[in-house]
Amino acid sequence: MKLHFIPKGWWRSLKYLLLMFLASLIAVLLAGHPISAIAQSPMPELEAIEQSPVPEATPQKHFQEIRGVWMTNNDTKILRDRPKLQNAVSQLAQLNFNTIYPVVWNSGYTLYESAIAEREGIQSFVSKGLQGQDIIADLIAQGHRQGLLVIPWFEFGFMAPPISELTSKHPNWITQRRDGSQTWIGAAGEVVWLNPFHPEVQQFITDLVLEVVTKYDADGIQFDDHTSLPNEFGYDRYTLALYKQETKKNAPSNPKDPAWVRWRADKITAFMTQLNKAVKERKPNAIFSVAPNPYVTAYNTYLQDWLTWVRKDIVDELIVQVYRPNLQSFLDQLIRPEIQEVQQKIPTGVGVLTGLRRKPVSMQLIQAKVRAARDRGLGVTFFYYESLWDDAPEPIAERQSNFQSLFNFPASRFAIR
Repeated sequence: MKLHFIPKGWWRSLKYLLLMFLASLIAVLLAGHPISAIAQSPMPELEAIEQSPVPEATPQKHFQEIRGVWMTNNDTKILRDRPKLQNAVSQLAQLNFNTIYPVVWNSGYTLYESAIAEREGIQSFVSKGLQGQDIIADLIAQGHRQGLLVIPWFEFGFMAPPISELTSKHPNWITQRRDGSQTWIGAAGEVVWLNPFHPEVQQFITDLVLEVVTKYDADGIQFDDHTSLPNEFGYDRYTLALYKQETKKNAPSNPKDPAWVRWRADKITAFMTQLNKAVKERKPNAIFSVAPNPYVTAYNTYLQDWLTWVRKDIVDELIVQVYRPNLQSFLDQLIRPEIQEVQQKIPTGVGVLTGLRRKPVSMQLIQAKVRAARDRGLGVTFFYYESLWDDAPEPIAERQSNFQSLFNFPASRFAIR
């Protein structure tokens, strides 16, 4: 029977509405299944990463993305030669990097002419470039011309070589273990630790930092995992007396005793608070940057309570050194609650290892780590310059092309100056 009262074209409209309803239903059903969970990964490790749970997203402040690189003692031949440095900075700018962290304090020496070091009888490790230039001033000028921030880096913190001008002149500045031993072996080789609780050590480090901040048009200053103290140290005469004076107790024999760990960590926090204040008084817009180990290791093993530093508003940017050998262990650190807390407050990134001289890192793994970090709103800083492409398993052109694909648009940070 034909229904004459139905307007012409009504059946066509009904079909359209039914199709729209079915499309909406399918979209709702698929919403609970993230694309990443069903996408095929080119690497077994990537597949494991993408299937792992990701915490519920929270509203995040927008900060300029950190795209940095550390320039270490291994890069001295580039730092010293003006034409090579100019080429390096230009290449970083073309690949849309935005920050360089050049070392200025390493192995008990400065990499610039330092009146503070000279006062202590310490010669500069490299005082001038091959063309007679001030290396740090030259890098800052070239970096700024290319639109990059330059933040000098106090790599060695409280570490020093066992035999050096500094330790020979100030043996009372060195701390020790409970058994009296002083040397410690880590990635930097055999070192001793300056006592971070001793006022003369604190003044020396503060004077060096303020010298750099004052002498150069730098965008800030950076401290890393060595602005700390391994937990087995602190049994020197000065520190034991100070602990007893303040607590009326002898220091515990167990270096991991929670109260003993907390007391020493709080002392380092107090010093960093004073150092931040001194830097800001000298240069209010200076970026006070910290590049520590992941928090559990930093606090328990090295007495470095960087989460408290951030909560006390004495850190302007944080770069956590996540030098993990595979993607899963790398991601495990990115989703830590302390990382998520910090990235709501300040620019936050992770350190990515691009290779060591005897341990190259594939570009495939580097790319996977960078993408994992950026997917979670984190910037990256690479350790170190020469291993980006000059000393790498793939050809230079291929490595540079891959970095270009990672950073395919500029991300200037100069708005924060």
